[in-house]
Amino acid sequence: MNDFTEIAGLRDYPLARRGMMMTSLISGFTLAVNRVVAQTITTDANGLVVGDTKIPTSDGDLPAYFARPEKGTHFPVVLVIEEIYGVHEHIADICRRLAKVGYLAVATEYYARIGDLSKMTDSKEIMTNVILKTPDARFVADADATITWAGKNKGDVNHVGVTGFCRGGRQTWLIAASSKRVKAAVSWYGFVLGGTSDIQPKTVTDVADQVKCPLLGLYGGQDQGNPPAAVHAAEAKAKAAGKTVEIVIYPDAPHGFNADYRPSYRKDAAEDGWKRMLAWFAAHGVKPAKV
Repeated sequence: MNDFTEIAGLRDYPLARRGMMMTSLISGFTLAVNRVVAQTITTDANGLVVGDTKIPTSDGDLPAYFARPEKGTHFPVVLVIEEIYGVHEHIADICRRLAKVGYLAVATEYYARIGDLSKMTDSKEIMTNVILKTPDARFVADADATITWAGKNKGDVNHVGVTGFCRGGRQTWLIAASSKRVKAAVSWYGFVLGGTSDIQPKTVTDVADQVKCPLLGLYGGQDQGNPPAAVHAAEAKAKAAGKTVEIVIYPDAPHGFNADYRPSYRKDAAEDGWKRMLAWFAAHGVKPAKV
């Protein structure tokens, strides 16, 4: 893993050379959840360069979406890590929001080798047949490849942040515990517990004391998958090891409170979390120039 320090016990397994299952990104929104049209945020691309791209990796090219300011170069980079539903319009919109404040934001479709999320409509099927079959070591290596791509496309790889949502929040913790290239991380309701396997051998709590950059965790007090006590236990483990980790819990918010296209959206928590994320990046080496 280029410039990644391997977490003890993190394992990778070769994938069959069958080509990418998903060669392009989802058009529009995921089919796997009910969408609430009235509250969905849409960010325009005025003043931006946006579009689909390909991320070269050691195991083929992965599809991705990027957004950056139209003028300038050497933008600080933010990796945007998807939920289990793929890089659809909501994730693309988050990239555009970040680009509006001066970042090169890129969202890679990390699950493209395993399944075509553009055609899947059942969350359990996605989790069982795609997410749980993706080796964690492969994921963090692909994140490193995404940073390398950014450096060749007007990004400044000396100033890299990562943020992720739901399962992507978990992966954000893993990347923060693996990468020497990431300066700051923000996890939105990333699961701190959960099952493990040969290819996904560690939970967030297992690696909390290994994070290599400052990490902010944004969690909902009503998130049944992330009891506040468990989240704070991961925070305490990190702090006991001298790590910079801060947890914010919104008491009335459920899991997925930033997903404005879903019923779980909570405007106040989402907007406060967004401000905290930008401030965290700015305070820890991933501050954009004014655009």
